[in-house]
Amino acid sequence: MWKDAKYLLAFAMPLSALLGLFMGNYWTFLGIAFAFGFMPLVDFIAIPSTENVEEEEEQEKIGQIFFDVLLYLNLPFMYYIIFVYFNVIPNFTTIELIGATLSTGIIIGSMGINVAHELGHRPNAFEQLIAKLLLMPALYMHFTIEHNHGHHRNVATDLDGASARKNEPIYTFWIRSMTSEWRSAWRIEARRLEKAKIAFWSIKNEMIQYQLIQIVYLLCIGYFWGVTSIIAAIVISLVGILLLESANYIEHYGLRRKKLPNGRYEKVMPWHSWSSNHVLGRIALYELTRHGDHHYKASRKYQILKHQESSPMLPYGYPGCILISLVPPIWFSMMNKKLAAFQS
Repeated sequence: MWKDAKYLLAFAMPLSALLGLFMGNYWTFLGIAFAFGFMPLVDFIAIPSTENVEEEEEQEKIGQIFFDVLLYLNLPFMYYIIFVYFNVIPNFTTIELIGATLSTGIIIGSMGINVAHELGHRPNAFEQLIAKLLLMPALYMHFTIEHNHGHHRNVATDLDGASARKNEPIYTFWIRSMTSEWRSAWRIEARRLEKAKIAFWSIKNEMIQYQLIQIVYLLCIGYFWGVTSIIAAIVISLVGILLLESANYIEHYGLRRKKLPNGRYEKVMPWHSWSSNHVLGRIALYELTRHGDHHYKASRKYQILKHQESSPMLPYGYPGCILISLVPPIWFSMMNKKLAAFQS
């Protein structure tokens, strides 16, 4: 049990962002400094761990409520950080506002979208509800539809907007991925409604529900903190979204599944996603970095995700790789060599 307490470190990043909001001045950059300064440094120094949970321990860990409660706690904690953010920014200078917005946006991406990603794969209605509430401040509630029924089905093919192509700069990928995922979610929901013989323009259309909920959320922000706060709410959501899409970019860069003679694609396997065993990144993102195993067994809970020998490995942890990807020539030089070596 004490060994599992390591996941409590996942709250270090949001705590740093919260501390920065309270302290003001240049401390508002503390959240982003932790995520893209401290974490890459630790992951660079520490030795990646390939250790897996023993098979006989898996069922025990699956049943331990500790792992689920950690995820649930992200919901009130994230909303508290957002509450503090909107309360303090009216008194901030421009530089303080930039730091606070970037740090809070990163929390929306890590505590919000990332944890929603984990819970959104679970069939439990309570956990599905938490996932949706976590996605609301990101204005990305359609993620629950597209990710499960689009991305996981089409991953590592050109049909998937979230699978980066070889030599595709991250900046164009952001736009392509965000827009294609949005359109894909509408198409998936339309097919569901048609199959259920429900009219598209119906309140039972979840995409329509999500848009209305997100509009109400923004109107509430405007009501309590002023109309200009709506702009801030949109900006922090965009920062969170870009963090998600940056993770998507590095997770599937250049990898493609083979098309079979029957026109279908081969089964999704661990080698269709880049993974990372860098310890701090694994903990902070609830094992998202063991992405090859996640796509291979999407129902597997984070605490038992495995290191798969067949999954290609990123050279650095997620934060470090995201930073490098922001300089496309360096990223291409590094990753195209690894891609060629892996595919040879």
